[in-house]
This record gives sequence, C-alpha cells and structure tokens, in this order.
Amino acid sequence: MTPDLDVLIVGAGLSGVGAAYRLQEMSPGKRYAILESRDAIGGTWDLFRYPGIRSDSDMYTLSYPFKPWTHEKAIADGEDIRTYIEDTARENGILENIRFGHRVVRASWSTEDACWTVVSNVDGGSGEETVTLTARFLYLCSGYYDYDRGFAPEFPGIEDYEGQVVHPQFWPDDLDYADKRVVVIGSGATAITLIPSMADEAGHVTMLQRSPTYITALPQLDQQAALLRKVLPAGVAHRITRLKHAGLALAFYQFCRKLPGPARKVLLKQATAQLPEDFDVKHLTPRYNPWDQRLCIVPDGDLFRTIKAGKASIVTDQIETFTPKGIALRGGEHLDADVVVTATGLQVVSFGKIALEVDGREIDPHDLFVYKGLMFSGVPNLAWCIGYTNASWTLRADLSNQYVARFLNHLDEHGYAFGMPDPEGSRGEEAPILDLQAGYVKRVESTLPKQGRHRPWTVRQNWVLDHIDHKRTDLDEEMVFRPV
Repeated sequence: MTPDLDVLIVGAGLSGVGAAYRLQEMSPGKRYAILESRDAIGGTWDLFRYPGIRSDSDMYTLSYPFKPWTHEKAIADGEDIRTYIEDTARENGILENIRFGHRVVRASWSTEDACWTVVSNVDGGSGEETVTLTARFLYLCSGYYDYDRGFAPEFPGIEDYEGQVVHPQFWPDDLDYADKRVVVIGSGATAITLIPSMADEAGHVTMLQRSPTYITALPQLDQQAALLRKVLPAGVAHRITRLKHAGLALAFYQFCRKLPGPARKVLLKQATAQLPEDFDVKHLTPRYNPWDQRLCIVPDGDLFRTIKAGKASIVTDQIETFTPKGIALRGGEHLDADVVVTATGLQVVSFGKIALEVDGREIDPHDLFVYKGLMFSGVPNLAWCIGYTNASWTLRADLSNQYVARFLNHLDEHGYAFGMPDPEGSRGEEAPILDLQAGYVKRVESTLPKQGRHRPWTVRQNWVLDHIDHKRTDLDEEMVFRPV
C-alpha cells in the first residue's frame, strides 16, 4: 500500500518544529504532517503559564542552530520562546503542515504494509471522533512528561485546608495572591522560578522543601554575545555563542561528576555570597552530589536577591499534615498559608502515552532498549526525541532530527522498506534511560525504556561526543533492514 505520509511527527513544540525544518532541508519532497493535541504551537512553552515561566538553560543552546537567537536575554521568558517557535514555523512554511487538536492515542505497525497506522482523537480526547493516517515513519516529538497531569503527592489533611491549592502545570488565570501568604512546596526549577516572580505582589513567599537542590546563578544577559552580534553576521555570532555555552555547560558537568567535593564548595560559595550572613546553608546543601539531580539556574541570582530582601524564605522540613490555615511540619513549625503551590514535579511517561503495536503485538516500553538515543530495539521506523538531562533540550533534539532525515534518505538510497535496531540488541547489562536520581525519574523507572552499557545502546550525556558521532554515524550499525 502507499501510505498517506512519509513521516508523521507527533507534537508541535520545539522538537516537532525543528524536526519539520530538518526534513524540509535534508530530505526535501517528503510528505509529512505534524499532529498536535493542543490548539496552539509551542508545546511546553504554550502549556505552562505560571508567573515567571522561563527557560532553565541558556537560549543560545535551547534555540535552533539554524535560527539565531537575537534577544538580549540569555535566559528567556516562556512567551518569548513560544513566539520564537511560532516564528520559525511560519517563516519556513511549517505551519500549514500542523493539524491542531489531534491527540494521538494508538499507533500500529504492519510489516506486510511497511507502515504505521496512527489513530488520533479530534474531539478533546473522548474518542467519539477519530482520524486515521498511515505513515512510513513515525517520529514522536511530544517530550517525556504527561501534559494532562502533574505529579501531586497525597498530602495528609489537605481536605481540611481552607486556602487555595494550585499546581503550576494548571495555573488559573484569575489567581489572586496579592499581599497573601504563599507556600511553594518543592525545590526544583519551577519552585525557584515562581518564588521571585510572586514575591513582589505576595505578602511573603515560603519555599518548603523536603530536601535542598543545588542552585547556581547565571547572567541574564550575555555581553559577549551582544558584542559578537554587532561585529559578525547573525549566523556566525550564533554558532560561536552556542558552542561557547554548550562547551561551558559540559565542562562544568564533567567537573561536578569527577570532583563532586570541590564542585559542591564552588556552588555553595557562589550562593552564600549572595545571601544574608545569617542564612543557614543547610537549605542549599543537598544530601546528593552535584548533578545526581538536575542543577537549577537562577538568572542574575534573582532568588537569592528575593531572600536577601526578606520577601521570601526557605524552610527545609517534611509535611506532617495540612491544617485549615496552613501546613504543620514534622519539626513542630506551622506555616500559615493563604495559597499553597504544589511545585512537586512532572509525571514522566513513555512515547506520549501512545499505545504502540508491532504486527498486532502490544509493545511494553520497558522491554525496549534505546538505540543511539532515539530508536528502539525491534521497533521499525520509529524514533522518540528526548533531550539531554545535563544540557539544553535542543542540543540533542537537533541531532536526533538530523539523524531521522539521514535515516530516511538511507532507506531510499538502498531500496529499503524499513529498518529497525536489532531486536536482540543490548541484551546484556542494562541501565535506566534517564541517568538522574530525581524523584520524577525514579518513580517511573520500571515503565520507561532502558539503555545498555555499550554503544550504540547508550544515551550519552555528552553533546560534543554525540555531535561528532552523529556526523559520521554508521546507519547500518546493528540494524535490520527489509528491502521494498
């Protein structure tokens, strides 16, 4: 049979739009469409609307290598990122290939027909109205967290609480926190973004954390990047700045992993230098080593300035129970709260919660081994775009997008109907696909695909090595192909 499309991309966020661009550039003529469950472009940057939403990595690496980031801010606001993605789609003729309001629920591979049959709901998810498309290749660019629900622990006594409880993933437009006492539960990127953003209007904001997170400050503006843009063409300046930021991030990551003791001292010294003299450093001293969990960034130290100004504080303790007026802690303290924000993390899922089948056999993601960071053992003509845990998402996403385009060209050049990583590949020692000790990863480890211990069955957290490898990668390595 002749499929409806050559490539079906799921998700119109940063990854999906980048994938479409690379397809048009490297494999022109391919028929593709993007299915987006929401009614707008942008993915993460359209979904999250809480105060201060911003990138948690610099925009010179989070932006596309083919579209220079020209804004002054290196750490950008969510709305600026969403606009940047939309501009990219519009300028490159990608918008007309996006079908909004299509939530993909099932995808079935047929070896006989050499294509995927993909079913999406188009009526808000009830399943009463569906659309079915067939595609030669399926590329999942929907990220790895659940858009429908965040992670929310079952807090004892929360039903007795008389104030308002909000999860950042579903921020109400009409939330009034002016002059109110706000408690933000959590210590990750969302919490440290919310606190300085809410503090100017709120009466006081308290960050309640069970355990601390490593936090580092970066300049909001990159003066060197601004200078380069003045004296060099935009594309050249962008490439130099991108390489600088990627290199510095990787170097600091390697420093943290190889010398955790000195790295801890550097991080704590930087933070305490911006805080009041009587600040208890225990609130910034995690039990784990740097980069066992993701490092959090505060632009220009805004969180530290807010604490120093007395507008916010940090409490490290565990919740005993909610009370009508706030939260009672195990250490005996009570936090009065008019508003509680549960910045308790994301819910990680595999393959965008799409039910996958291969020749009628249901696929359990945990049975699969990842191949070169994007394809999977025994699954034909499918890739899943996931970013780095120690660097910006787009650094890996763009490499994956280029790989998919080269893979499709490879199929055509050799007369192959499809290709898949060896079904028996990496049947040795295994490891989790995400190498973080964070709770949001550990909670779902048993449901995610795995990685092996040797290439090409590993997910390296090293953009420099991956960049070199992807340029000269062997597309036949441990692959199984079938001719047309």
